[in-house]
Amino acid sequence: MQIDTLFSGSVPVDTTITRADLVEAPAAADTAGTGLAASTGEAVETVQGFVDGFYAALPKVAVALVVFVLFVLVARGIRSVIHRVTPGPKDSSIGIVIGRLVYAALLVLGVLIGLVIIFPTFTIGSLLGALGLGGVALGFAFQDIFQNLLAGILILLREPFREGDEITSGAYTGTVEAIETRATFIRTYDGRRVIIPNSQIYSDPVQVITAYHMVRSEYDVGIGYGDDIGEAKRIALETVRGIEGVMEDPAPDVLTWDLAGSSVNLRVRWWSDPTRANVVKLRDAVLMRVSRALLAAGIDLPFPTQQVLFHDQTEATDGDRTRQREGWPVPKDGDAPEPARIGLALRGGADGGEASDEAPPVETP
Repeated sequence: MQIDTLFSGSVPVDTTITRADLVEAPAAADTAGTGLAASTGEAVETVQGFVDGFYAALPKVAVALVVFVLFVLVARGIRSVIHRVTPGPKDSSIGIVIGRLVYAALLVLGVLIGLVIIFPTFTIGSLLGALGLGGVALGFAFQDIFQNLLAGILILLREPFREGDEITSGAYTGTVEAIETRATFIRTYDGRRVIIPNSQIYSDPVQVITAYHMVRSEYDVGIGYGDDIGEAKRIALETVRGIEGVMEDPAPDVLTWDLAGSSVNLRVRWWSDPTRANVVKLRDAVLMRVSRALLAAGIDLPFPTQQVLFHDQTEATDGDRTRQREGWPVPKDGDAPEPARIGLALRGGADGGEASDEAPPVETP
C-alpha cells in the first residue's frame, strides 16, 4: 500500500491515509447535509400541515362556536324560566340550584357537540371510556363532597324546612339563614353562625320548631300540702288565660302532676306562637303572674326542705315499735326491744346529772 502523506504531528505515526479515504470523506459530508435538509424539510412540512389543517378547520371551529353560543343562550333562558316557575320567591334556593344544574348540563352538551363538529372522529363513547377509570378515582376522592351535594339537592327538593325556620340539629338550635348544596347555615340564638353539612342534616333527626303555627310550653309550680289544690288550679288557670299571647284554642290547662317530697306540683301548660322570642317572653309573663296570683291568695310556694327528728320528738306512740309508723318492723314474737332515748340523755347532760342507761317504760293503752 502506498503511503502518500504522513502527519506525524496530528495523527499517530502508524496511521496511513489512502486515496480512497480522501475520496470517501466528501461523500459522507454530502450525505449528512442531505439528511439535515430532509429533516428540516419534514419539520417544515409538518408545521405547514398544521397551519393548513388549522385554516381548513376554521369553518368547523366557527360553526362549533356558533353552536356553543346558542347553547349558552338557551341555557340562560331555561334557567330564567326555572326561577319563575319554581315555588316561592324568584330567587328561592330550589330554583337557583335546579337552574344551575340545568345550565351546567346544557353547557357540557354544547361543548361535546362542538368537539364532534370540529373532530368528526370524536365520539362521546370514547370520551366516557377514557374517563372511566379517572371517574372512579374522582368519585372516591370527592365522596364527601358528592354526598353533601346530593343531600343538599334532596333537601331543597323535598323542603323539610326553609330559610327562616327555627330548627334543632344535633347540639345546635337556631334560625336557618341559607340552604346551599353543600351545607346549611344556622344562626343560633346567642348570635353564632353554625355550618352543618347537608349529609348530616339529611341522615340525622332534625327538629323543626316552626313547622306549625303554634307550640306548647309548660312549667311545674309547687304548692304546699296544706293548700287547696282545686283553688290553686283555678287561680293559675285564670291567670294564664288573661296573659296576652296565650292562645285560646287550644286552651291552656293546669294539671295535678306530682306529689313531691315537699310540695304538690301543678303543671301549667299553654300554647303560643312558636318563634323563640315569643316563647321566652310568654314564659317570663306566665311564671311571674302565676306566682304573684298564688301568693296573693295565700297559697304557699314551698321550697325543698328536710326535717330531722329524734324519736321522742314525734308522736306519743313513738318508741312503741308495735304501733309506730316510721317504718320500724313489728317483731313476729311481739317482744319489741326498748328504744334508746336520746332526748333524756341530752336533758340529763343539760341538768348536770348523769344520764340513765335505763329506758323509761313504754305506755301501752
